[in-house]
Amino acid sequence: SSSASLSFNSTYINSDYLIYKFEFINIHPSADFYDFSFNLSTDNGSNYNVTKTTTAFNAGHNEAGSASNLSYDTARDLAQSTSNQVIATNIGNDADQSCSGTLTLFNPSSTTFVKHFISNIDSYEADNRTRIMYTAGYGNTTSAINAIRFQMGSGNIDAGQIKLYGLGS
Repeated sequence: SSSASLSFNSTYINSDYLIYKFEFINIHPSADFYDFSFNLSTDNGSNYNVTKTTTAFNAGHNEAGSASNLSYDTARDLAQSTSNQVIATNIGNDADQSCSGTLTLFNPSSTTFVKHFISNIDSYEADNRTRIMYTAGYGNTTSAINAIRFQMGSGNIDAGQIKLYGLGS
């Protein structure tokens, strides 16, 4: 159902697994041109403000076949920032528009290393363009990550599924 954000806390993200993989299936915003993002927490979701350094690039093509691109997305990378990390852009809210993909979080319970992640999401944007966005980086903390929150840049996540898998032990 419609929600401003969706969170997974220490009930789900703990020391049981080395890798946590999230699958996003037809995430649909409540309005056009919303970005889908996430942030991390070390205090079980009281604050989502882990410092991140990231990079992002994307490729896109519109339905008319007249415009395509491949670019480094300087507006979407972070340099030692506690801001939400955008992982899909400009998602449309027409009945057939949404985004789907994955985010993999590596060894979030480590108290020695930073927390690496990789995201790969395809979206059907409000301007009838498909865009694949690749984002990677790390949460710059040696504290254990025990919560993650997903949300739109504004408005609600209107529909869709987020599935979580734990891998390796």
